[in-house]
Amino acid sequence: MLDADVLPESICNRNHFQVKTGILCTRIIYKNEHHATHEGYKPWLYITMLNTLDNRSYPNMAHGTQQNFPPNDNTTGLVYDPIFLEHTKSTHPENRERLVSILDGLDEFHLQERLIPVRARPAEEHELLLVHTQHQIRRVQSLSREGGGYFDPDTYATASSYDAAVRAAGGLIDLTLSVIRGELHNGFALVRPPGHHALPDRPMGFCIFNNVAIAAQAALDREGLSRIVIIDFDVHHGNGTQAIFEQDPRVLYVSSHQYPHYPGTGAVTETGTGEGAGTILNMPLPAGCGDGALMRVYSEIAFPLVRQFRPELILVSAGYDGHWKDPLAQLSFTLKGINTLVERLVALADELCEGRIVFTLEGGYDLAVLKLAAANTFFALLHEDEVHDPLGAPGIPEPDVSNVVAQLITLHNLA
Repeated sequence: MLDADVLPESICNRNHFQVKTGILCTRIIYKNEHHATHEGYKPWLYITMLNTLDNRSYPNMAHGTQQNFPPNDNTTGLVYDPIFLEHTKSTHPENRERLVSILDGLDEFHLQERLIPVRARPAEEHELLLVHTQHQIRRVQSLSREGGGYFDPDTYATASSYDAAVRAAGGLIDLTLSVIRGELHNGFALVRPPGHHALPDRPMGFCIFNNVAIAAQAALDREGLSRIVIIDFDVHHGNGTQAIFEQDPRVLYVSSHQYPHYPGTGAVTETGTGEGAGTILNMPLPAGCGDGALMRVYSEIAFPLVRQFRPELILVSAGYDGHWKDPLAQLSFTLKGINTLVERLVALADELCEGRIVFTLEGGYDLAVLKLAAANTFFALLHEDEVHDPLGAPGIPEPDVSNVVAQLITLHNLA
């Protein structure tokens, strides 16, 4: 077991396909200038904000009773619980300050009072077993009971991690089911720890349980859905989600990600196996790709394939680490570019599945980017045009992705 607070220096020298923090580990774990503190963070302001979230605007959010929502085409749900802040290590890039910055944005843009709270209740063990092995569940429980440690060089647990992880999964399940049943129009689960790297039998890449996969499987089993699309625009390929559904013809998994990069999966030729052949769409982007490449692969490849699939629900693994300021990758998206994709996804859900779309938080490690990107996503879910991008573009040329596009068109019969 690795030390619970500081990663050993040897880990920082490993190849970035094996360790998510990779060559940036020294910068992040030891110098930690981007992640140890929230620039301009005022504890008294945050306490005030949490009181507002938990007691005034969101009276039923934290460990309270689930609201019964009347059908409403204009309601956006929000999952949040303070337990998500307790799964944290200040020396790790995936820490509580990520969520603090997003909550700060909700407060700054007066979004919290416009959203419907959905309680983050603990997922039942049988719900976790939809995706994960009992051995994995017991391992997470055990490490949390012991006070924490590391599952692998990237992925930690604290005494609160099991509680946080099961509430992340349970909250996303209930948000997803509320959207399917028409109680909410759409929603966003602001949950930690993230999930898309988690495999059926082990945590991985900062992720403990695969929240989006659990929610998708619950929707298939409990609501009788037969076609779900999962869109993953995190900069890292969602290897866990792909592994879980690569043989399932009922789920179309679409990922845009930097490649080659951690975790080393996500090549164009990975298209699904067995009955799931053709239901995995990987759109690998070389370092330096920006908004143009992002929208090209979605417009020419992903959106046509999603339309062919005719989903009843769209789930989105929302990772904001493709932004040019993110310290863990080398893509060059802007806030406007990410928001354009989000708006197109919301419009696609309106077109294909009566607006049923649910976002869940994955990566993103620049706090200023997270704050604005999440707020922009909520504005898009509310069908409003407001978008904030004071950071602009990096001003560098993009690589040409024509060869990737041509290969994808051939592989997925889109010609």
